[in-house]
Amino acid sequence: MARAPMMAPKITALAARAVNVPLEFPVRTSVGIVATSPLVLVDLHTDAGVTGRSYVFTYTPLALQATKTLLESFGAAIVGQPLAPFDIDQWFASRLRLLGRPGLAIMACAGIDMAVWDALALHQGVPLVTLLGGTPRELPAYDSHSMDGLDLGVRRAAAAAAAGYRAIKTKIGYPSLQQDLAIVRALRAAVGPDVQIMVDYNQGLTVPEAQRRIQALREEQVAWVEEPTVQEDLAGHARLRQHGLPIQMGENWCGPLEMQRAIEAGACDLAMPDAMKIGGVTGWLRAASIAQAAGVPMSSHIFPEVSVHLLAVTPTAHWLERMDLAGAVLARPLTFADGKAVCPHEPGTGIDWNEEAVARFAA
Repeated sequence: MARAPMMAPKITALAARAVNVPLEFPVRTSVGIVATSPLVLVDLHTDAGVTGRSYVFTYTPLALQATKTLLESFGAAIVGQPLAPFDIDQWFASRLRLLGRPGLAIMACAGIDMAVWDALALHQGVPLVTLLGGTPRELPAYDSHSMDGLDLGVRRAAAAAAAGYRAIKTKIGYPSLQQDLAIVRALRAAVGPDVQIMVDYNQGLTVPEAQRRIQALREEQVAWVEEPTVQEDLAGHARLRQHGLPIQMGENWCGPLEMQRAIEAGACDLAMPDAMKIGGVTGWLRAASIAQAAGVPMSSHIFPEVSVHLLAVTPTAHWLERMDLAGAVLARPLTFADGKAVCPHEPGTGIDWNEEAVARFAA
């Protein structure tokens, strides 16, 4: 006798909480400073007794309350729906088609999507990577640093190399090209010839100035130049690719369609989607297919707890970014060993809250 199909659990509630977490190293960029980590924590409850968890990073505390309210509103709208991530993604796509989903809308949808996938993996009793058809494994990670200046930059670089990282990233875009070169050369002296150095301009340059600086950086054996100019300028990025260094972009793509447009425009050699802005797990899977079809190496941007599962099933997986934004409020932060991210074997994504810290950093 055929077995009756197992009914998927249904969503019963979504709770969102805002926290503002101190950072050990404020994220300094050429266009501003992220002094704290403003997060909205998501708890998606189901009638099966499992709770899916995720978080959304709002970059500025100014957006915390609006994002929390949006998550609560979107969560209330899907109460009663089964844990079916693709169906829920399509439901939001239909309901928000006239409004559009860039900005806070896609962030809220992605936060829900990641929590739905987490709950589904918990219900199945498997890690997210297993649910997606892969196996837990270690992934190469690079240590992601800020516009730290010479002293702190060298200390952080040396510590990363000593911890086994085979790549580091630094943010540059100092007032002068000579300052950029001085930082890169000092980091190279600190880590030696075998550690890759990536640089990130955080969209801070005009195309002509980016061209000038990229030409100078060619002699420094830089592994990639990230977002040298405003990310919407696909033609500008395409021109900058002609100057001899790989161009990385993607952290600001809002959905897979923006990634597809950038690749079709020849704007980048490398892709780095953000799990939140690309549309959560569902958006990432679509992005990974685009990267595979184009033969583009694909790295992650922040969200290491989820990205370690996603990169493990990404055909063109490249680097996982190690930047700890949520560790202070997690019960078990992601483990790194000898420069690699260790994908957890426990069910779900491994995200759970340190409730004492959540209370302490409540916004």
